[in-house]
Amino acid sequence: MASSKFSDPPPIPYDPLPSYPPQPHQQPQYIIVLPQYYRTPRQFLRRPARRYVYCAAVFILLSAALFFLWPSDPELSIARLKLRHLKVHSLPKISIDVTLDVTAKIRNNNFYSVNFRYAVISIGYRGKQLGHVTSDFGRIKARASSYVNATLELTDISIFSDLIPLIEDLARGSITFDTVTQIGGELGLVLFDIPIKGKVVCEIVVDTHNETISHQNCYPEV
Repeated sequence: MASSKFSDPPPIPYDPLPSYPPQPHQQPQYIIVLPQYYRTPRQFLRRPARRYVYCAAVFILLSAALFFLWPSDPELSIARLKLRHLKVHSLPKISIDVTLDVTAKIRNNNFYSVNFRYAVISIGYRGKQLGHVTSDFGRIKARASSYVNATLELTDISIFSDLIPLIEDLARGSITFDTVTQIGGELGLVLFDIPIKGKVVCEIVVDTHNETISHQNCYPEV
């Protein structure tokens, strides 16, 4: 068998080309692709809502502090009311003698002390004042109470203008008097004083036979 005239060329050795430019010890690089983030309407409204909540909380705290620290008038009440003496004179003129013991309770509900300059207790008959007595000044601590004692003593008080009603009351066996207790002072703060006052009106019915109080009704008056 005859050989072929043409034969395949021998293979040529192949070397890969080096990378350009050459970088010794090159670290691998990674690319991270993140999806696009969209905020929902609820998330847009979340931050303003937090601000509104904070503002509302601060407003509530300030209102509560103002409510508790705002000054108010003290509470005045009658703790004890006792008739010691009552006598009606017919000669030489119609007049009466009255001795009345009064104990007033003053309650300071403020967070500051109270300085009261006076406590006046007066007694009247049918809208006409018969007399009064003034007690000394004092001081009441914050959130505390104090008692003021006073004795109202009236002698030979003429009530000629109300002679007929007085005779009717004597025939009935009871006389109705009105007592008014008032206090005035200042609420002591750091830089200034705030004037305060209180008033209590009592209606007392006195039994002329045993010279005692048979009924009393007291209420604060603004």
